Amino acid sequence: MQEVTVELLTELPPEFNTTNLLLDRVARDPEKPLFSVQRQGQWHDVSSTDFLKDVKRLASTLINDGLQPGQKVAIISRTRYEWALAEEAIWFAGGVSVPIYESSSPFQIEWILRDSGARVVFAEDHELRSNVRRAAAQLGEEVRTHLFEGSDQADKSLIPSAGVHELLVPIQRVNEELIESRRASMKLSDVATMVYTSGTTGRPKGCNMSHSNFAMVAHNLAGSMQDVLGTERRTLMFLPLAHVLARAVQQTCIHGGSIIAHSSSMATLTQDMAAVKPGFLLAVPRVFEKIRTTALATAESSGKGELFLKAEAVAIEVSKIRDARERGEKRRFPLSLRARHALFNKVLYPKLRNVFGGDCGYAISGASALNQDLAHFFRGAGIKLVEGYGLTETTAPATVNQAFRTRVGTVGRPIPGTSVKIAQDGEILIKGIGVFSDYHNNPKATGQAFDADGYFKTGDTGVLDDQGFLKVTGRKKELIVTAGGKNVSPGPLEEMVRAGRIVAHCVLVGDQRPFIAALVTLDREELVLWGKSNGLGELTLSEAASHPQVIAEVQKYVDTANLTVSKAESIRKFVVLDEEFTEESGHLTNSLKLKRQSVIEQFDEQIQALYTK
Repeated sequence: MQEVTVELLTELPPEFNTTNLLLDRVARDPEKPLFSVQRQGQWHDVSSTDFLKDVKRLASTLINDGLQPGQKVAIISRTRYEWALAEEAIWFAGGVSVPIYESSSPFQIEWILRDSGARVVFAEDHELRSNVRRAAAQLGEEVRTHLFEGSDQADKSLIPSAGVHELLVPIQRVNEELIESRRASMKLSDVATMVYTSGTTGRPKGCNMSHSNFAMVAHNLAGSMQDVLGTERRTLMFLPLAHVLARAVQQTCIHGGSIIAHSSSMATLTQDMAAVKPGFLLAVPRVFEKIRTTALATAESSGKGELFLKAEAVAIEVSKIRDARERGEKRRFPLSLRARHALFNKVLYPKLRNVFGGDCGYAISGASALNQDLAHFFRGAGIKLVEGYGLTETTAPATVNQAFRTRVGTVGRPIPGTSVKIAQDGEILIKGIGVFSDYHNNPKATGQAFDADGYFKTGDTGVLDDQGFLKVTGRKKELIVTAGGKNVSPGPLEEMVRAGRIVAHCVLVGDQRPFIAALVTLDREELVLWGKSNGLGELTLSEAASHPQVIAEVQKYVDTANLTVSKAESIRKFVVLDEEFTEESGHLTNSLKLKRQSVIEQFDEQIQALYTK
């Protein structure tokens, strides 16, 4: 199959905009909770009506301060309730939101402020406000900054936070008529937010995302994913809200009836899941990898490591049989497998599910490739883990597997209102409700982003199976061509090596070289746990990089990956680096995607050594 289209479930009138998602929720469920907010260790529900009241109060502040329709307002903060409140208020005031990752440097902030024209910023705290002020100094223009935190107000239990609470005009001073006029002036075709690409190469580009993009995706995704979203089912949002995926799902939850909680730190994620008890979860593959390896380490510390691995193998086998049967294959469950699965479902799988809070039946993985065995493990253990695919330019979810229709190893079928086509060179092309309109102030890049038929050129390569399920095979620009002329897509091999317990990242090299080689970095936390369980103590990254047992462990992962490809495509040599790839080191984007070229340039000496020794 070369093209597949899934028809729209819901069409919206031209006068509709994203704020209608909230208004419809209030009309439907005025007193039921929309958000759950943590204050002083306790979680408090916020009804849709109370949220709307504060949205209007904050929108009034923006209007009173002079915000004009269509003007840009930036938000730089970790994921939290006030982020959602600020963006909704910007929309109710007729403005356009401009998200900025909290990890951005003043140099990056300055570029976004300069390119977008935003001169009003919501900043989480004094530290981020300081970064904004440094950026404003580079810009040479005045930038007004509002704080979420850092207020002199003593009561920190307020919802919203004290800083935002001080910005809210008294409810009796809200000009309802003016707010409604501003809110209703925006149409589906108007820009709702300007989202900057994560910038793996060059300057980030500002993607103009319309109210249609968010509202149409919310309506049609909620309609097709009702089994996952449920009714009044809670979710814990911890992906950066500066990332379009998190906000697209958040708007889908507002429309679909879910209750949204926010977690600002990965360090408290386990505790937050235990408290919120999400019914479904949105995460990146690294989160699921960490949960699995942490569970294994816990089992090993109590002498049950082998039992865990047996339970994992059973879960994977059960999921693979189920997957095959969903594909129409005639596969049966051996009685012995059923018995072992039933046993582990009493003694071990519940402990894994409890890590997610105990009520999580569904999880969605996005942003990067998910290891197939990892997906099978969680599915076999009772958490239906499905994978989706999209880019900033497609409002994130362009395709997704569904709870009742999943093919592990694929990223699903298009969401309603979307077409996916495979070009002759294998590139994935997308047209539909989520595709952005243009890059801000960059007509050349916009023209290059679309083909003659109006399809967005993703830069990714893939294939469609006979049922329209998409499998992403790699990045078009990342294709490695060896000296022998063999084309190698690095993604699948890197993913398999990265699935190794102590591996954090794997980067394949070999363009115009005689064979494929790899740079490997280690997961610092897992290295410590693995080292203790193998009698090596707490190895540092420097010690581990040349330790024979570490090298042998990584070699096992490499050997497993090599079984999936021909000899010409296999990894012949690798080097373990004594440092990590992070945002701070410049090797990862804000959305944790690898900056491949940056890695290759910085570690050129190590790469040269792989081909000379």
